[in-house]
Parts: sequence; C-alpha cells; structure tokens
Amino acid sequence: MTDEVQDGVRAAALDAALLGGPRTLSLRDLAARSGLDLELVRLYWRTLGLPHPDADDVAFTGRDAEAVERVAALLRDDHVGSRTMISLTRALGHTSDRLALWQVEALVEDMATRRDLDDPAARRAVLEELPRLAPVLEAQLLHSYRRHLASIAARYAVEFAADGETGAAEADPAALPLARAVGFADMVSFTRRTAGLGSTDLSDFVQRFETAARDVVTQCGGRVVKTIGDAVLFVADDVRTGAKVALELARVLGGDLDVERERGAGGLAEGARGVTPVRVGVVWGRVLSRFGDVFGPSVNVAARLTDIADPSTVLTDPATARLLLDAPGMLLEPLPERELEGIGALAPVRIRTA
Repeated sequence: MTDEVQDGVRAAALDAALLGGPRTLSLRDLAARSGLDLELVRLYWRTLGLPHPDADDVAFTGRDAEAVERVAALLRDDHVGSRTMISLTRALGHTSDRLALWQVEALVEDMATRRDLDDPAARRAVLEELPRLAPVLEAQLLHSYRRHLASIAARYAVEFAADGETGAAEADPAALPLARAVGFADMVSFTRRTAGLGSTDLSDFVQRFETAARDVVTQCGGRVVKTIGDAVLFVADDVRTGAKVALELARVLGGDLDVERERGAGGLAEGARGVTPVRVGVVWGRVLSRFGDVFGPSVNVAARLTDIADPSTVLTDPATARLLLDAPGMLLEPLPERELEGIGALAPVRIRTA
C-alpha cells in the first residue's frame, strides 16, 4: 500500500470517528436540507472558523447537515435572530478552536514525555489515539459546559432577586449593566524570566502561572475572564471578594520570593508556591460582558493600576477603597497621586492584609 493510499485510509478512519461518517454533502446540499439561504449557510460555516469550500464541493457529513438544521429551526421558530445566531456561532468557533488546539498539544506533549518520542512521532501517535480519546473528551466538554451554564444561571437568579429587593429597576438605564469587581494580575518581568527557555520549559512556566492563578481566583470566590500570556483578568460579584482575590494572588504568586536567590538563579527562581511575583490592580465598577470578555472604565483603570503597582502588591482607586473601609482583615494605604496613561491623575490606594 502506497503512502498516499495509507493517508487516505487514515483520513477516512478519522472522519468516521470524529465526524460520524464520510463526507457526502456539499454546501449547497446543506442549504437545501435546512431551507436556509446558501449565503447564510456559508456565513455559518465561516463564523465557526473552519474552511468553507465552494458551494458544490463535497466536504460535509450528515452530522454537519444536522447542525445546520438545528440552527435553521431556531431561526424559523424565532428563538433567536440571525445576528445573534452568528454571534453564538462565532463564540463556539473561537472557543472550540482554542480548546481543541490546547488539548491536542497537551496530548502531544504527554506522548513525547511518556513514550520518549520526538515531536513528529508524538503527533502521529496522537492521531492514532484520537478515535479512542474523542468520545471521552466530548463527554467531558458537554459536562463542563452544562455545569458552567448552570453556575451562570444561579448567579443571575441571585443577582436579580437582590435587584428586585433594592429597587434596581429605577437605576440609570444608560449605565453599564453589571456591577463587578474587576482585577488584573500581571507577571513581573515575564520577558526576562522566560528568555532562553525552550518550548517545554516555557510551556511549563506559563502553565504553572495559569493554573496557580485560576486556582486562587476560584478558591476565593472570583472567576477568571481570560488569561493573556503573562496576565490574568478576573471578576467578582462583590467588592470584598474582589479585594480578597487580589490579595491572595499577590501572596501566592511569588509573594514570599527570595529576591537574592531569584537574581542568582538568573531570574527563574520560583516563589514560595511556585510561579513568579505579580502586580495586581482591582477596581469596583459597572461593566459590559460580551464575547467572553468584560469592558468598561473600571477595566481600564484596573489595568493601568497594575502597570504602576510594585511586585506582590495590590492597588485600587479611591472610590473602591471607600467601599473597603470596614472590610475585616484589610488595611488601606493612600499613595501619592500618579498620572495613569489614558486615565489621567489618580491617587492610588494600596490594599494590605491586616
């Protein structure tokens, strides 16, 4: 059997395992089966972030047709508008692409380490294992998604009940909808600390940071919005929880770092709990939550405070500090006024653990 034939057999086996069967349908077929306009089906496929072939190319499976038919039913029954459907699809595509890549690369690294393989051999081994691993990964994905959806629904139920009791209906309709504590934790000297690291060491370094940061945020009652290489953005539903998350991030991520030892090790010594010092800014304010991210003036202020914070310290703005005056276990230290890029003059306040 030639290499070309072997590749074709392998591709057909992967399609059967991952896509539920052979590719027997075209884009035009999907449109006909769903009753949607061809351009809308093309747009759906494009917003998933996947290759969109010519209208008559046979590139789709029965499961692809079922997915488009489900979308068509939602539109036809007026459950969502077409613009919203595209936004939902884009969210799926963006998240699925990153998730699939993350998991496959983790599997490659595992294969390389456990079986002592070079990178190409490890990737071939993962291809062989995918048909067996995919059902487990899929089931875990669905379970995780439903748990997160339930968690969001529960938070909304509590928040709306509280709003009803306090008369939030009379609030300014022009205000951003969600009151949240927003914080950034930014790794100190990321470029210097990672200079010269190979791919495995760099991956381990970043993974330690992300894992430790997520653990701290969730254990303290906050939620990670996103990680950005050397930084993490988090939110909390009340100001005290936000400050608690910020203080714990500053403490755990290298708060007890031995500076002299860190210098002697070429900038790569780990902190007491294993990563690196961070600068943290946290601010209370109203935000807009869209596209898996948060936006608003308080987000910008938190980011700028992070820029001027000393390693392993937490800064906030005066308005947030006033809300924390009676918070148990916290001390507030007003600092001299600073000029923040894009914000203007602001007198930061350092939050300490009492």
